[in-house]
Amino acid sequence: MNKLYNKEIINVFNIKQLGENAKNERELFQKENIKSIIIVPIFIKDELKGFFGFDLVKEKKNFDQKIMYKIKIITDVIKSALVQYLNINRIEKLTYKDNLTGLYNRRFFEEEMERLDTKRQLPLSVIMADINGLKIINDSYGHETGDQMLIETGKALEKELRDEDILARHGGDEFTILLPQTPNTEAKRIITRLKNENNKVSKVGITISCSLGVATKENEDEDIKEVLKKADDDMYRNKLSESRSTKNKIVQSLLNTLEAKSSETKEHAMRMARLAHNLGEKLALNLSEINNLSLLATLHDIGKSTISEDILTKSGELTDKEWKIIKEHPASGYKIASASEEFIVVAEDILHHHEHWNGNGYPDGLQGKEIPYLARIISIIDAYDVMTNERTYSEAITSKEALDEIKRCAGEQFDPQLVDEFIELIKESEERT
Repeated sequence: MNKLYNKEIINVFNIKQLGENAKNERELFQKENIKSIIIVPIFIKDELKGFFGFDLVKEKKNFDQKIMYKIKIITDVIKSALVQYLNINRIEKLTYKDNLTGLYNRRFFEEEMERLDTKRQLPLSVIMADINGLKIINDSYGHETGDQMLIETGKALEKELRDEDILARHGGDEFTILLPQTPNTEAKRIITRLKNENNKVSKVGITISCSLGVATKENEDEDIKEVLKKADDDMYRNKLSESRSTKNKIVQSLLNTLEAKSSETKEHAMRMARLAHNLGEKLALNLSEINNLSLLATLHDIGKSTISEDILTKSGELTDKEWKIIKEHPASGYKIASASEEFIVVAEDILHHHEHWNGNGYPDGLQGKEIPYLARIISIIDAYDVMTNERTYSEAITSKEALDEIKRCAGEQFDPQLVDEFIELIKESEERT
């Protein structure tokens, strides 16, 4: 029979009710002299966690309503204790564990550092680890990918540590490691292992890279907080030399991704770089400006790496929603370039290379000389190269037709003075060939 108490079913059955397929159960019950059984499910927040089971061995007594009510009271008391236990565990986990990585958090690390700061644990070494290029990963691939990198980095670090070592996410993109009874030489060997483990491609296709620093407390008089600071300083010195290389690799990976989505991208960037260099010389730009213009030619469309291939290569007309996505690429490119010291010099130009001279461009509707100079130059070169080379969404036109179109748009889309200089450059080049 079944009884309903507080929306929970209490199932009661007599041993005689067991079917033919329950031979083993019948033998067990007979051996233990069990006559009847009552089973009470354990529900916590509408989730089934298990069962309470009670059996009756008296021959002439059944589970009546009075006994069932008492059993329900007992199970409620036990369930309340279980809920309290689970809540305490959850609170402790929130207190000492990092939600994202599952590693210990900064609070736990600092308490353990204080606990282990004893003579018996000397030498006590500390390692600081900082993920290289996390900001550029977040800005280009999205925060979900950045979170995955944090998780994988934590696992990679944890894999190379001993059971007695303490690994924690210190905050943001930083991890800290406590190595009790570990001399500096051994800590440096651990760092070597960590570097080897880190320099592997993650599940999301990006190489895991961490800058690492180490310091060791050798004697009792040293302040453990100063040791932690020394490890942080050591990590920061290493990061200065390693971070730029990592960011360059990430940007190159983004360019490769864009090329894979749109096969003409690399050739487009190379053609634009040549034109940019030649136009820069004609405009009497200095060497630094010419180099930046060439860099801009390579990176101007890097924001498109975050756009799906279906939209980038669509042969038909874009929908309003798709066009809105396309128009977000200058801002995406700006974020990517801004995350790197090497590319930040062209970040503003990337952001504004689709502005129009008359103010009808995007993303900010700048007009005239409000538009950065290099952005005005690259917009002309970009338009010319797109028109004179076949795309999935348009056929190529002749150089003359492209120059006529650029001339027609002077004063509206393009800087009219730069248009004259560009047309003259192309005609001179064609005359030489």
